[in-house]
Amino acid sequence: MKRLAAPKHWMLDKLTGTYAPKPSAGPHKQRECLPLIVFLRNRLKYALNGREVRNILMQRLVKVDGKVRTDSTYPTGFLDVISIDKTDEHFRLIYDIKGRFTVHRITAEEGKFKLGKVRRCQLGAGGIPYVVTHDGRTVRFPDPLIKVNDTVKIDLESGKIVDFIKFEVGNLVMVTGGRSMGSVGVITHRERHHGGFDIVHVKDANERLFATRLTNVFVIGAGSEPWISLPKGKGIKLTIAEERDARRAKATEASA
Repeated sequence: MKRLAAPKHWMLDKLTGTYAPKPSAGPHKQRECLPLIVFLRNRLKYALNGREVRNILMQRLVKVDGKVRTDSTYPTGFLDVISIDKTDEHFRLIYDIKGRFTVHRITAEEGKFKLGKVRRCQLGAGGIPYVVTHDGRTVRFPDPLIKVNDTVKIDLESGKIVDFIKFEVGNLVMVTGGRSMGSVGVITHRERHHGGFDIVHVKDANERLFATRLTNVFVIGAGSEPWISLPKGKGIKLTIAEERDARRAKATEASA
């Protein structure tokens, strides 16, 4: 993949090479993932080049969702847990308010589970019910109350569903696509459009209202309490003027 064609949220500069790593086939789409090499080399700065990344991975030091991954272009995606046991570090891939994957450190306790959005819910061979989540997991015999667009809490060690949140008005969501990507708020209303795209109206902690497509919305908490820790900014999108004021206030504090 040419470097200029790489997704902007990887934040690769133009001048340090012609090419960018092409993600392997995996649980997340090419333009919605972050290859392990970009995370280890460009974000954490644990390696200077691709060869060093491969050396780290071949020592079987890096786990994604509790499984050792040795492929440097393995596609990690939204809400994946990356663990490095040697340094006792755990990260959850989550969007910041600019819609980019951020380095979000979490506790070992929080690294034992992840959330998954239900994409499909149907009957398989022999009439066995199963659900498929946004990260390609298939879980058989789910709770009958779980439906498409709900969120399930998955225990990474066993791969079983331990809890779930219904997609309904009043629950906390994060926007995973579109212009409001990375914003967090509470669902206030859902518009159904038969033959078109369902629209979800969301209100953030600053009482700002915005709307996005149903496919871009991911439930992360029951009521206004998130089930996962949120990155810096807590998913509250600021206007350009508010960002400027915050920067100035910070600079004034630093010089005082």
